Amino acid sequence: MDDLDDYVTDDELTIEPLNKLGWEVETISWRVENVDWSKFEAVIIRTTWDYQNSPKEFLDTLQKIENATRLENPLEIVKWNLSKTYLQDLQEKGVKTVPTIFSDDLINENLFLSWLEEFDTNEIIIKPIVSATAQDTFRVKKFLPEITDVFRNRKYMVQPFMRNIVEEGEYSLFYFGGNFSHVMLKTPKQNDFRVQEDFGGINKLIDPSQKMLKTAKFVLEKIGQKLLYARVDLVRDEQDDFALMELELIEPALYFRMDADSPKRFARVFDEWMR
Repeated sequence: MDDLDDYVTDDELTIEPLNKLGWEVETISWRVENVDWSKFEAVIIRTTWDYQNSPKEFLDTLQKIENATRLENPLEIVKWNLSKTYLQDLQEKGVKTVPTIFSDDLINENLFLSWLEEFDTNEIIIKPIVSATAQDTFRVKKFLPEITDVFRNRKYMVQPFMRNIVEEGEYSLFYFGGNFSHVMLKTPKQNDFRVQEDFGGINKLIDPSQKMLKTAKFVLEKIGQKLLYARVDLVRDEQDDFALMELELIEPALYFRMDADSPKRFARVFDEWMR
């Protein structure tokens, strides 16, 4: 994106290991016009953390790129992953996801109360189906009129608030070329529920459990193709199983700085991927 000053990013850690394998790297904002994409052997989508504000323009740019060269991850996958309705597709394929209602109905108090009843909870999460960096994400126990305005004429999703997000944290598992790389436990700061670093979230590199790896592998198998990179976000539910929070295939932070070998691992996978 044009300006990353307010964000934490570490994609630059991959440049040196890519250089050592013979790859020259250039970083370009997706909003720059008149780029000759054909001069690149591949374009990797990374920190495009403003695409949700201009999804059509973003997809148009990716179409130009894919017409000119190799795009990673592919446009077909980006289009599918752009809307959180992909969770429905995965659920139909047997993936356990956080229970979700998708809607574009005008939010009012009666509708809000029906969600609490359906999920048998006293607290829910509401957010847009196209979103990034927790933008317009609400954690609420009672109906708030301002939410009606935020989601007026806009598709959104509703989920029960998962207590383990604050009591245990969210797990992010990273895969390069379909192979496991590393896993992080992400916890929100006190009195918050957002695990992103931009909101004070705390990250910790951990060793994965076999149950965690098995769940993530099953999720990735349901995509139907190997991808250069993928991030699987899991949360432990009340049955002590791992449920899919999100499957990040467009522009996920890959947290290379958390695992010293991960930039080299990514570069090696990319080199093999291309050759």
